[in-house]
Amino acid sequence: MAQSVWGYDSDNGPERWHENYPMAKGDKQSPIEINSKEVRHDSSLAAWHASYDPGAAKTILNNGRTCRVVFDDTFDRSVLRGGPLTGAYRLRQLHFHWGSSDDHGSEHVIDGVKHAAELHMVHWNPKHGNFAGALKQPDGVAVVGIFLKVGKTPKPEMKRILEEIDNIKTKGKEAPFQHFDPSILFPKSRDYWTYHGSFTTPPCEECITWILLREPIEVSADQMAKLRSLSKNGENEPVTPLVDNWRPPQPVKGRIVRASFK
Repeated sequence: MAQSVWGYDSDNGPERWHENYPMAKGDKQSPIEINSKEVRHDSSLAAWHASYDPGAAKTILNNGRTCRVVFDDTFDRSVLRGGPLTGAYRLRQLHFHWGSSDDHGSEHVIDGVKHAAELHMVHWNPKHGNFAGALKQPDGVAVVGIFLKVGKTPKPEMKRILEEIDNIKTKGKEAPFQHFDPSILFPKSRDYWTYHGSFTTPPCEECITWILLREPIEVSADQMAKLRSLSKNGENEPVTPLVDNWRPPQPVKGRIVRASFK
């Protein structure tokens, strides 16, 4: 398997990532299945807060593996703090993982339940100098994970992102994406689970404090179909729908998952 071509197909998918990225077989990998019975309620876990500057949004792109929105992280414009974190973490990008149908697509699984998609908001700890430096530290990165479930009431929040999809249909396409406040994507409840894990894509660095929100946000079936209309191939290649870009749950290996709620 060539270094540059990891993906989600049988020849280059999650089962084979460890061939080029040995960390994928590490002891603190993500995602995981969360079993409520084994979760520890931790009353000392604080509330988390995000203060995001809508002006920090820059571009939206299709990199052939996901749809990503990129933010300016050169200074503390958009930060996440509180919860299990010490200090402020800067928002760098958000992206999605989704399935080929509405009954699967999320990476984390809660008591056997899979959602249609999962949104990851990736933040890094500027005390480590830069993003590359943060990837090497156990407290380098914080990801807020939000589940998307399909319901009757489409979320106006997702509309802005999905309106741009037609401009980034194929791999390598990028479009300006200005003035967007990603905090509109948060559900009403701030309840969360937290544990120490990894990126869910190669090289699967184990530097992430996960803040996984308990309450999903709702999207419509049409909105999900829009995500699935992206192509994982470039514009002069046959259209192959970009779907099932999720990694299955990894062994928990003795890690404790804490909950901010009872």
